[in-house]
Amino acid sequence: MNPYYDEAIGDARKDFLRTDSPKTLFIGNGILAAVYFLVLAFVFPVGNPVLFFLLVVGEIFHMWQVFTFLYTVWDTGYQSPAYRGYAPEVDVFITIAGEPVELVRKTVAAARVMRYPNFTVHILNDGFVAGKENWREVEALAKQLGVNCITRTVAGGAKAGNINNALRFSKSPLIACFDADHVPHSDFLLKTVPYFGDPKMGFVQTPQFYKNLGENYLTRSSWEQQELFFGPICKGKNRLNAVTMCGTNMVIRRSALEEVGGMCTESIAEDFITGLLMHGRGYRSEYVPEVLAEGLATEDMLSYSKQQFRWARGALDVIFRWNPLFMSGLTTAQKIQYLSSASFYLSGAIVLLDALLPVTFFYTGLVPVHISGMLLAAVFLPYLFWTLYVIQRSSNFTFTFSSLGFSMGSFNIHLRALASAATFRKSAFGITAKRRVDGNFLPLVSWHIAYIALVVVGIPVAIVREGISASLLNNGAWAVMNSAVFIPIIRAAWPTRIAGTESEQVPAKQKSHEIVDRD
Repeated sequence: MNPYYDEAIGDARKDFLRTDSPKTLFIGNGILAAVYFLVLAFVFPVGNPVLFFLLVVGEIFHMWQVFTFLYTVWDTGYQSPAYRGYAPEVDVFITIAGEPVELVRKTVAAARVMRYPNFTVHILNDGFVAGKENWREVEALAKQLGVNCITRTVAGGAKAGNINNALRFSKSPLIACFDADHVPHSDFLLKTVPYFGDPKMGFVQTPQFYKNLGENYLTRSSWEQQELFFGPICKGKNRLNAVTMCGTNMVIRRSALEEVGGMCTESIAEDFITGLLMHGRGYRSEYVPEVLAEGLATEDMLSYSKQQFRWARGALDVIFRWNPLFMSGLTTAQKIQYLSSASFYLSGAIVLLDALLPVTFFYTGLVPVHISGMLLAAVFLPYLFWTLYVIQRSSNFTFTFSSLGFSMGSFNIHLRALASAATFRKSAFGITAKRRVDGNFLPLVSWHIAYIALVVVGIPVAIVREGISASLLNNGAWAVMNSAVFIPIIRAAWPTRIAGTESEQVPAKQKSHEIVDRD
């Protein structure tokens, strides 16, 4: 029996990796996208010029997303050659910063029994510099389990600084990295290390899988949100030598890491930027499409919001600080891939823009284009449903309404991250809670609730003003669709209390932008 199989999870570990690349569908999707944009931009009479400009900007962004997605997933079957029998010494780094000791124990115990001939396990204990009370317990745990513990005493650089500090106390040519909650399978090293037989292989990444995906609605939805990325998108990046470094469940070549100055300490997405710098030095990357380690999804809306802000804020550094367009050493394909991944977090502004255009019509009567009849629906609906079907086919039908809702519903988090990145404000590294936090998190989705209220009131206002018109029907359908997409994230923020579970309590008014400073 597979020791990692859980009936509650079923085949979730494999379903998202059974990808498809139906090229005829891809071509049809591209044609429909182009037709829709051309009709919207050049066929209808222009209404309010400012709104028309904003509409066109939003649609250009959508075209960018569609065509870069198709480019990425055009072929998801490429794998670099693995050099079987190649088995150099490996240092295994498990980064800790105050996580529960029993959680750490499971990860370290699993790492110790990996089936590989020559490796050393190190606990990278950041609890002392992070001011965590259990840092001594972590040292005692290391002694009990017979692994090395590197306790950092000088703060700086958060997780990246912790890894860089450990480089000074280890020597193996390869380094495997795991977060405290990501438990490796016994064959992790056997299935990742052989790719380093290629001397230009810089790092090998494996999926992040949430073994607690069945815990509640948020864990299930946040995992479904990740399936598209860790499925067809990451597999497609193999062909383009543009795999994203994701910070855990990965192996790195020490010499390549040292060549770029260690893990990047100037961004809270230290992994993403470090991978970019390695690619700029000509190193290769590989994504192994198999779940070889299992971690924990955030179990409450506050923790989810902090995590999403960190990811968004760090990724946007690629646009505002390390823009690949101006970096030497990258291929055109790599530049497109990094910009595509980072620009996903610009979508918060576009989601807000798309949501406000119909509301503007409800209360003012202003429109970006004058629409008569059903021509817009005739070109938009085929484009919309074809695009959704292409996403479903490429992801083995694992893409769900909840994943769409969480991606679009995070627009307010992405907007905060965009404002922070664009103004170069320093953001501290937030530690994701490993226990459920109970409370009323509706303040985190106040924008979404306010939007739905504006739509409910606005539609009758528009009907009284001008009756049932083509503009009302189109804008009404648009606004109702936006409102429906916000429902999943509102549901996840709804007040909950789970009796008999170990959890933390937070005030209902705790601000969503609170970030725990590790240093």
